[in-house]
Amino acid sequence: MLSAALLTILCLVWGSTWIVIAGGLEHLPPFQSAAARFLLAAAVMSVVARIWGAKEGGSRAPLRLVFAVGTLNFAASYGIVYWCGTHMPSALASVLWSVYPLLMACSTQFFLVHERLQPRQWLGFVTGFLGVVLLFAKDLRAISPAALQAGAVLMLSPLVVTVGTTLVKRAGSGVSSLYLNRDALWVGAGWLTLIALLFEREAPAQWTTPAVASVAYLGIVGTALTFGIYFWLLRHTTAYRMSLVSYVTPPIAVLLGWWVRDEPISVWTLLAMGLIFSGVALATWVRRN
Repeated sequence: MLSAALLTILCLVWGSTWIVIAGGLEHLPPFQSAAARFLLAAAVMSVVARIWGAKEGGSRAPLRLVFAVGTLNFAASYGIVYWCGTHMPSALASVLWSVYPLLMACSTQFFLVHERLQPRQWLGFVTGFLGVVLLFAKDLRAISPAALQAGAVLMLSPLVVTVGTTLVKRAGSGVSSLYLNRDALWVGAGWLTLIALLFEREAPAQWTTPAVASVAYLGIVGTALTFGIYFWLLRHTTAYRMSLVSYVTPPIAVLLGWWVRDEPISVWTLLAMGLIFSGVALATWVRRN
């Protein structure tokens, strides 16, 4: 029950973050916005780890694991998401990101439990891939060539998260989730800050009330809270099950994008979402012999 409740929180919060990111990008450059979010999240998690770290138990994560998670799961993944957010609607970005469970399934097959995929699961991979192809071929191309290119770049985000999460499952057994999260957040914040200083020094930034609210919500709720839950759950459940959050969040993001920002929902969007979600379902809900 506790795991289900925590997974529900992740779905609801991460489903809302896509539109909040888009709103913040109207006032702030992408890497500055992401850096501010992760600096705030790292500061909050430092306080949380100091209070509850000893109670949770677990060893300190190896530096190589901290560096990998901070670089891949935080800096690279979110740097890509924020940059792509300046070129494409948040709803479509969330749908593309929902291929993460399929990537995690492949990683599980080869690097974690070494189980053979059943035919029905392979059908799920093909179905999900067709959904992504449909989304690329119709919605992104119809918006602009830049959106099509951004969509291709965005696919790197779930890929690097798959690598980072696999490393956590392989090398993070018995590691404190709070300390790993805290240290990795600082690494990610450091990378994003460096990128912002290098490439956005002259970019205009308007720290309006909506911009500050966006950073505050994303830093505290959308990062410190959610990744605190996420890394704790990784200690107690499979990475593949955790990845399923990524196919629940797009419907929330699509509806919020349509309701708040008037982002279009076309028939092709719905068909693509249906194929992607069907593929994930086929790849996941299989009766084992």
